Amino acid sequence: MIPALVPLLLLACGTRASLIDRRAVVSRFNPSRNASSNTTPIQAGNGNFAFGADVTGLQTFQPFAILSSWGWKNDSFPPGKTSEDIENYKGTSWLNHGRPVQYDFGGGGTVEQWLIANPNRVNLGRIGLLFLSAEGQLQAVSEQDLTGIHQQLDMWTGLITSQFSYEGFSVTVETAAAQTTSSVGIKITSPLLKSGRLGVFLDFPWNDGSAKFSAPFVGNWNATANHTTSLRIPESGRVRAEISHTLDTSLFLTSLVGDEVMVKRDALTNHRYTIRPKRNVSSFSITVDYTKEGGSSLEIPSPQDAFASSIRTWNNYWTKSGFVDVDSGSADPRARELQRRIVLSRYLMRVNEAGDTPPQESGLVNNGWVCARCVQMYFWHSAHWALWNNWDLLRRSSSVYSRFLAGSLQRAQVQQGWGSGARWPKMTDPSGRSAPGQINNLLIWQQPHPLIFAQYEYQAFPTSEILDKWRDVVRETANWMAEFAWLNSTTGVYDLGPPMYVVSEDTSPNITQNPALELAYWRLGFTIARNWMTRLGEDIPTHWNEVAGNLAKLPIDNGTYAVYEGIESNFWTDPEFTSDHPALVGLHGWLPPTEGLDLNMARVTAEKVWTSWNITDCWGWDFPMLAMSAARNGDTSRAIDWLLHPLFVFDDVGMPVGGVRVPTPYFPGSGALLYAVAMMAEGWDGSTGVGPGFPKEGWNVRTEGLGKTL
Repeated sequence: MIPALVPLLLLACGTRASLIDRRAVVSRFNPSRNASSNTTPIQAGNGNFAFGADVTGLQTFQPFAILSSWGWKNDSFPPGKTSEDIENYKGTSWLNHGRPVQYDFGGGGTVEQWLIANPNRVNLGRIGLLFLSAEGQLQAVSEQDLTGIHQQLDMWTGLITSQFSYEGFSVTVETAAAQTTSSVGIKITSPLLKSGRLGVFLDFPWNDGSAKFSAPFVGNWNATANHTTSLRIPESGRVRAEISHTLDTSLFLTSLVGDEVMVKRDALTNHRYTIRPKRNVSSFSITVDYTKEGGSSLEIPSPQDAFASSIRTWNNYWTKSGFVDVDSGSADPRARELQRRIVLSRYLMRVNEAGDTPPQESGLVNNGWVCARCVQMYFWHSAHWALWNNWDLLRRSSSVYSRFLAGSLQRAQVQQGWGSGARWPKMTDPSGRSAPGQINNLLIWQQPHPLIFAQYEYQAFPTSEILDKWRDVVRETANWMAEFAWLNSTTGVYDLGPPMYVVSEDTSPNITQNPALELAYWRLGFTIARNWMTRLGEDIPTHWNEVAGNLAKLPIDNGTYAVYEGIESNFWTDPEFTSDHPALVGLHGWLPPTEGLDLNMARVTAEKVWTSWNITDCWGWDFPMLAMSAARNGDTSRAIDWLLHPLFVFDDVGMPVGGVRVPTPYFPGSGALLYAVAMMAEGWDGSTGVGPGFPKEGWNVRTEGLGKTL
């Protein structure tokens, strides 16, 4: 247990150290480019809003997205369907040990597809540079027409500086995201401004839920007839211009604040607007702000205030939360690359994954995951915030469990007919409604997640207020866990499933029973929930004790743990079961030892996974999970190997590459990396010293302000 935000200033040898020069470590890895990427932008953002830039600091040549946590819309209903059809959608009923359970899948047709695709996230627009001839004619310019390109992101301040020359004239673009509004501040400096040859354009795409893997760009820029935009020039006030963008029944507003400008609609396109300074100046600054009709009424910051808020907030972020330095003083040459991944991941997670709601796997970069909020993956997205002492950021989204509690109670008890408890969804819309789908409905490993978040918050802040805050969520989470377990009259134990999917989603749901990881997670969850009731001074429900004390044992096959009870004995050689998330290593690694776990068998199982699993089909959080297993089992060298595995790739700006099976970026990989690094550097319950998960030779590990892992 650690006090919140109290630095733990320790060297690997366990002696007190001088403060880490955090700015020097962070600045060492500031990303730079001299050409735009075709897949990933350099970003500025604040967790609820992100701006993706090409090499010009804007979106001149690459239409990277401007996304937010609040920017959603619904498509029109399918032809012939009404809101009543949507509201009355029913899926199918499956038997669960003789009792019919109603699920949100199998209804089929256009209504089900609409519910899967809606609401969908909206690309708020595009901002780019406008090049003109000396006569004022628009010029077609490509990136190849620019020379002397140099772009750098200063992660300590969140500022992007982009420099280049066009026809011998220098251009500097500075870009930053405001930190309390969905605004981007822009400052452009160039002789081309003074001669009237440089400006800015705004453009707006059509968005709908028809495309799943729409990475790396979002929206349809050619479907101009599907949506409308209009321009308003206020007669007075700070707002220089306002553009309304209507998509179906949703209205989004784009406002300009800053220097005086001339704004007009482009004559050749329906939704592009040109912006030029009113005066002949060599420097020009504006803020472009985005809101939804009826959205935030916060005052739009000036460009100077947007830059100042970025500098102030990022400085606080880097100085007032946890920090790890494995690069300074380490002899192992791989330490530099691991430190690069750590720092860049810390930056990108603050930009993409620190919003008010659980993010999608691709954050605020693109819509690679049907724009969904993924509660299933919330652990890997956000649990690292607890270990790095970013409670201000974690509390933005962890409240989702109290916000979604009513809907989860309804799902469990009214729709599905369970006697009590809340069943948490896998993939949701902003209201907490579960998206239709067999896996969405039958997956269960996300159920104990809120108990972990509650436990970490109590460890950091052991107060009655935290106990009361999580009380209802903890109780109803465990209530459904006890409901879902069923008493097997033949064996006298409580079993999990069927029907259910394991975390890897690759087994038949109708025969999957007592999966190892889920059983261990259930045990851990009940331990936390029962302790919670004790701390509150309340009685532990009898059914919890009955189920927790009589859960089925972890399945075993020939001296190793098995994926689930009754699986074929040859599963170790069957690619059907060894080509996805290697969850068996999570029994002792991601999870702490749970009741009945044989640590030696867990180690042998992990070693069997290393040699038998099809690692080429692993991605993202698989590699940090493998590293945590190796670390807890004492194989620290292999733990580093997993964190730096050739298939676990982070590009030049730190974007986690999805690989062959998922789109880029895949941010659960970044969150899992940070979780694993914190665990390996600061340790876990029962470990001693700093850096217990790192090799003793060649590595100098220093930590400040981290929390221990369970």
